[in-house]
Amino acid sequence: MKKNWWQKTVVYQIYPRSFMDANGDGVGDLQGIISKLDYLEKLGIGAIWLSPVYQSPMDDNGYDISDYQAIADVFGTMADMDELLLEAKKRNIQIVMDLVVNHTSDEHKWFVEARKSKDNAYRDYYIWADEPNGLQSTFSGSAWEFDEESGQYFLHLFSKRQPDLNWENPQVHKEVYDMMNFWIDKGIGGFRMDVIDLIGKEIDQEITGNGPKLHEYLHEMNQATFGQKNLLTVGETWGATPEIAELYSDPERQELSMVFQFEHITNAYLDEGEKWDKKEFSVSKLKEILAKWQALEKGWNSLFWNNHDLPRIVSNWGNDGKYRLKSAKAFAILLHLMKGTPYIYQGEELGMTNYPFESIEEVNDIESRNMFAERLAAGHSEIEIMDSIRRVGRDNARTPMQWTAGENAGFTDGKPWLAVNPNHEEINADQAMSDPDSVFYTYQKLIELRKQHDWIIYGDFKLIDSEDDVFAYLRTYQGKKYLVVANLSDEENQFKTGFVCRDLLIHNENFLPEISQIKLKAWEAFACEVE
Repeated sequence: MKKNWWQKTVVYQIYPRSFMDANGDGVGDLQGIISKLDYLEKLGIGAIWLSPVYQSPMDDNGYDISDYQAIADVFGTMADMDELLLEAKKRNIQIVMDLVVNHTSDEHKWFVEARKSKDNAYRDYYIWADEPNGLQSTFSGSAWEFDEESGQYFLHLFSKRQPDLNWENPQVHKEVYDMMNFWIDKGIGGFRMDVIDLIGKEIDQEITGNGPKLHEYLHEMNQATFGQKNLLTVGETWGATPEIAELYSDPERQELSMVFQFEHITNAYLDEGEKWDKKEFSVSKLKEILAKWQALEKGWNSLFWNNHDLPRIVSNWGNDGKYRLKSAKAFAILLHLMKGTPYIYQGEELGMTNYPFESIEEVNDIESRNMFAERLAAGHSEIEIMDSIRRVGRDNARTPMQWTAGENAGFTDGKPWLAVNPNHEEINADQAMSDPDSVFYTYQKLIELRKQHDWIIYGDFKLIDSEDDVFAYLRTYQGKKYLVVANLSDEENQFKTGFVCRDLLIHNENFLPEISQIKLKAWEAFACEVE
């Protein structure tokens, strides 16, 4: 296997609105990110995945783009973007841009022109129909919106302000590739591709994900843009199986570096992908799913617990009360020593938690607000709906980064666009940096281990039989063996193995485990070389 920089690095996702505000308007910005690059360098990451900073009316917080080659005023200027690229490079950090090409904003010049008439030169950049079919929007309701001006419906798989691009039109390809090359020429390190599995959709058959032309389009994109540039490219693919993931990421196929698969996330949804209804977290099922994904042979894996669309892992599956520190560290140790490229979402390295939303007025997220209205109309109680939003709503990840114990957590001198979690007085970067036993230093240690040890990148993976709540696996490489064990529960659990620990690599307890037969404490996790 060819060795690539993005196999050894760890990527840090920044949600710009919520990371750091440099100008006091309550919204994070590019200068704010620049001011925190030393912090990220200390953590040890090698790339930043930057959620969209392009010009946008912000109907979906930047995932509705009105100009791909301009920076939104709220985030700064193109000069600020150039400075970020330069300053990041000085610290050996690559910038991975968010590529959103399934849809644009309805304010994009292409759509403004397209809706003028059925004969407009840009009409075929989007998907139109005289009558809607049964396709539904991810953000609730029909995926079709009637356009009074031109007398047809247009498709929007997300907000009605996010019309879907028509990838059947070769001119759309050319426009997108020209835009991608604009950013590549600026020196970016790659692209994270938003809902990229939807661009091959077949509308008449109501096929949205993994359509028949998807891989043809991705290979063409590879050849026209990043193919020979050794960039990191990762596709967001909610419907991927390991077999499909290998189609995307097998180097011989010349498509993408890797994909984000969500099977471990959606497994915790109740029935047919319904995330709002509670289902108990199953460690046994998690083991089965992640072990299956570790078995990829022709492709490459991404590793993540959190992103801007998901609740905080320590609240979702961990224990954000009594065992917040230990459970945050346990999930970190478990994930970062697997095969694949790890992604850290801002604040994950601090053990940041979900927000205690009390009413819908505190919620910004369009998906949560639409669900609230839909379920309230269907007879659900407000208490029940808010409980769902507190558990899995997207704003849990979007509350401002907690830098200090001071006002607004040091995020802004103004009024923050979204409320700061009241626990910032205890959970913040200042506190974490001053405490050698903090979650931050566990992440720093894991990143350093990845840089030092090839077994983490290239070693074989084998799941080890254990108690239901104990996740244990063995990595083997060049005749050596490495054991990783995590007790993902509030209870003590037995762990039996014939191994002897030769070299303890990392541990979230303060003592050396006797690993031939041990009683694991609640949320105890460790890794060691064994014989």
